[in-house]
Amino acid sequence: MVEPIDFPAPTLQPDGIDRRPSPYLRLSQSQLNRLTACPRKFQHIDLEQLAAPGESAQQERQDQGTRFHQLMQQWFLGLPIEPLVQDDPLLQSWLNGFVNAAPSILTLTHDRTAWGQSEHIRTLEFEGYLLTVVYDLLLANQQQAQILDWKTYPRPQNPRWLLQNWQTRLYPFVLAETSDFDPEQIAMIYWFFQSSSDHVPDVQRFSVAYDAAQHKQIRADLVHLLTQLTNWLERYQNGEPFPQIPLESSECDRCSFAIRCDRAHPATEQSSSPSVDRAAPIQLTNIADIEEVAL
Repeated sequence: MVEPIDFPAPTLQPDGIDRRPSPYLRLSQSQLNRLTACPRKFQHIDLEQLAAPGESAQQERQDQGTRFHQLMQQWFLGLPIEPLVQDDPLLQSWLNGFVNAAPSILTLTHDRTAWGQSEHIRTLEFEGYLLTVVYDLLLANQQQAQILDWKTYPRPQNPRWLLQNWQTRLYPFVLAETSDFDPEQIAMIYWFFQSSSDHVPDVQRFSVAYDAAQHKQIRADLVHLLTQLTNWLERYQNGEPFPQIPLESSECDRCSFAIRCDRAHPATEQSSSPSVDRAAPIQLTNIADIEEVAL
């Protein structure tokens, strides 16, 4: 088995973390995605702390992904991993895939000397908010930086979903803003671990290059979105709810809050529990089935 890397001392400074107490609202990439998709859903989940019920299969997949991220963190810290993979063939198969691909995953282009840190956290104060990112693994030297993210599902045929996702956009933006790296020196790399019958998954890479033009556009998009959020928060304090997306949007068809938002009705008027409003389970699009488009 490949041994955990003993990385040299960090060369990336500062770490970008603001440890002072702050009244600012912290925002992650998942919250930005939710705010972009539906401001009212952001209100329900992130302001009112309402739980969004999901399918049991979906929750199981999320739990499996969480266990794999914990396994990777243990591995990079050099801590015992046997208790985590014991009696878990799927987790063991993902670990096998990582170990087999490790020489490719843990090497910067034309340079094997790098500093690396698992679960690296960086925070950027921006437009009155704290934008917080957690990198599964950050590899860096004096010339380049790679943000690595583990995905425990197949690589999507169509990269559009990843390119539009706030994770792909926010992660390199924050690194460029909180370090001495130029945008062109930063890359966002996804590693997809797909299970197979022989317990050695196919590990596939999807790399997104970064540059100054993207950085400028993301800054403008963030300013626009956060300016809207500030206005919505002020109105919310005065009793006005966040705006809803248009009625014709398909988002409501698979949203757990459709009934709460008066966008859907129970399947039948007679229910065994008429006093409880239940929305339809979330139906997430299978991104692996989206048609491929040229970049």
